[in-house]
Amino acid sequence: MTDRLPETVPEPTRPPTPPTPHRPAPRTRARRWSRRTLLVLVVLWGLVTAASMVVVRTTQERAAVPAGLSYVQAGDVRTRYREWGSGGSPVVLVHGAFESADAWTPTAEVLGRTRHVYALDLTGNGYSQRKSPYDARHMAEQVNAFIAAMRLVKPVIVGHSSGAAVVAEAALRRPDAIGGLMLLDGDALLTGAGEKSPLPYLIIDPYRTAVLRLAIRSDWLVRTAYARACGPRCPRLDARGVDQWRRPFMVPGAEKAVWEMFRNGVVGIPTARLEQVRALSMPKSVVFGADDFVFSRSTPAETAARIGAPPPTLIPRAQHMVFVSDPGPVAAAIDALARR
Repeated sequence: MTDRLPETVPEPTRPPTPPTPHRPAPRTRARRWSRRTLLVLVVLWGLVTAASMVVVRTTQERAAVPAGLSYVQAGDVRTRYREWGSGGSPVVLVHGAFESADAWTPTAEVLGRTRHVYALDLTGNGYSQRKSPYDARHMAEQVNAFIAAMRLVKPVIVGHSSGAAVVAEAALRRPDAIGGLMLLDGDALLTGAGEKSPLPYLIIDPYRTAVLRLAIRSDWLVRTAYARACGPRCPRLDARGVDQWRRPFMVPGAEKAVWEMFRNGVVGIPTARLEQVRALSMPKSVVFGADDFVFSRSTPAETAARIGAPPPTLIPRAQHMVFVSDPGPVAAAIDALARR
């Protein structure tokens, strides 16, 4: 019997291992994403720039100043003003930032029943001549020049919001010409809302002009800003009301003034300067909406103590534009100050 070697069983064949895909190094992937991000940003910048230029080109038409307005030369500013009533001692109403004499209408109509009431447009606002600098000193000089030009004898002057700084500075400059001083919803200080805004330095043309024009032309935005400042008790703006607040920003020269005022920050005066009001012998008053969100709860009492006024008058449930939401109580407070 012949010995036979066992047959060799061939090993099963295995499929070849696929090659490992090449993965780019992390640094290469970062460069690739950086290039893509940069490309997206460049495209977006181009689209935004093109859109801004279209907005600027299609909104070049300026609004006309309303006919029949009253003006007087007050110092170096041709000043627009309004007038109510004819009897009693005079009262001069000074608006706050980005307001106008028209904003005083609800209170002025009530106060005009017993007083001769005036409201003026500060330079840079409303329909007065726009002439920088837009600071407390220049605006106070305008107020005092207005009092002299209108030949008013010892008027009570009332300043709302940033207008509080203007009337305080006006009283310090001409205490002999002022019969009384009221700070309404304003602490008159440079701090807080008075800090300079970086916005004009961060947004350049054509973007800032496009943003401003779009904002001004938005009925919804005008109504929202008004409702936010005024509160739920203020009447809703109709088309005429929207135009009253919007038109001053659309007249020739308004845009340049708006951006300069943004650069300067909200008008105010230093604390040490405001405390000098305490030494003035004239009657003084501080009135705030009890729910004014612009300032802290302690601001009214602190402001009254700072200028040497009696404890402040707080109007219940009123916010920052108390002269619109509660014209009766504000007029009564002004009338009481005038009687003092």
